[in-house]
Amino acid sequence: MQSQQYDVVIIGGGILGLSTAMQLSERYSSGKIAVVEKESELASHQTGHNSGVIHSGIYYRPGSWKSKFCVAGVQKLVDFCDANEIEYDRCGKAIIATDESELGRLQDLYERGVANGVQGLEIVGPERLAEIEPHAYGVKALWAPRTGIVDYVKVAKAYAGRFQEAGGEIYLGAGVSNIIPTSGIQEVQTEKGSILGRHIINCAGLYADKVARLMGEETNLQIVPFRGEYYTLKPDSQYLVKGLIYPVPDPRFPFLGVHYTRNIHGQVEAGPNAVLAWSREGYKKSDVKLGESLDMLRFPGFWKMSAKHWKTGISEMNRSYRKNVFVRDLQKLIPTISGSDLDTGGSGVRAQAVAKDGSLSDDFNILQGNIAVHVLNAPSPGATSSLAIGEYIVDLAIEAFGIATDN
Repeated sequence: MQSQQYDVVIIGGGILGLSTAMQLSERYSSGKIAVVEKESELASHQTGHNSGVIHSGIYYRPGSWKSKFCVAGVQKLVDFCDANEIEYDRCGKAIIATDESELGRLQDLYERGVANGVQGLEIVGPERLAEIEPHAYGVKALWAPRTGIVDYVKVAKAYAGRFQEAGGEIYLGAGVSNIIPTSGIQEVQTEKGSILGRHIINCAGLYADKVARLMGEETNLQIVPFRGEYYTLKPDSQYLVKGLIYPVPDPRFPFLGVHYTRNIHGQVEAGPNAVLAWSREGYKKSDVKLGESLDMLRFPGFWKMSAKHWKTGISEMNRSYRKNVFVRDLQKLIPTISGSDLDTGGSGVRAQAVAKDGSLSDDFNILQGNIAVHVLNAPSPGATSSLAIGEYIVDLAIEAFGIATDN
């Protein structure tokens, strides 16, 4: 790899890195572009552990990057799936208020969705809810018929295929260990040797802050990993869920609460919780990396975050270790569900960016430098928004790097 020199090297073979690579190659056909990915397969982490929801743009503060990218990105994503024969299903989502005290927040969500331009939203009562989700309980619900499901690994690999067809190169098993600037060229040192690039786009997900620091960027953020653990409904219990069933979220925390998600392959997931992980790729309780744990514990923002949210953290851990507590929360949405309906499912890790003051970054954070663009925070709806975000990153890169594009 040492002899290979590129105009742009993209670090990270998840859905955002591949969307960016595809769109950059389409607009900069004369440029040499490479993607480096540390795993032997593309889309192995946040993309590959994604619940597969095509979000419609309800939750996000009007004017935020999340709202802009999601509402613009969802149609781009659907159009891409249509053009590339990728299966998706707009099965709809019911966000359910199970108590009168949640009705104000439900109304706020409806108004946010309308302000963001989400089509088809309606607040429904118990009778209409019973038609949409016969086994769910609620005093009222927000029905979002255009929310859907898709396999994001298929989407990401379709992006990769288009990128490679345009002449782009992908290096797998090439984890980045260091980045050394030399006479205007960045030497990206990987497990497979070095690759040279004039410019870098950092889409490293769970390690985006570390890659930024390798390049000397002073950021106010550090990634703190949270594991989301799921149960799956047994095949003879899947009839209980027709589409997507969500609670009204707690505005104090950036997670959506335990919910039911039917995926594109027909299975139904129940969860997730949100527990602190002791490794950035800590998909199991036993996954601990001492160095990463110490790095997190040395970060002042971690302790400030913990002081603010310790009660929620204990509650999530309790739910993690006690199935009956998990089931009790699931019963708020579907009262007839029981522990016998559930099998242990998979898990995912969310790269939660935390600031030094302990605040949880709840919007996309993309840093533009002269030789690099760093995607420091790209939580949900990052996958839904992947084409809109990729387009924005390419615009930034073209401006920052002085690239002469084809269009």
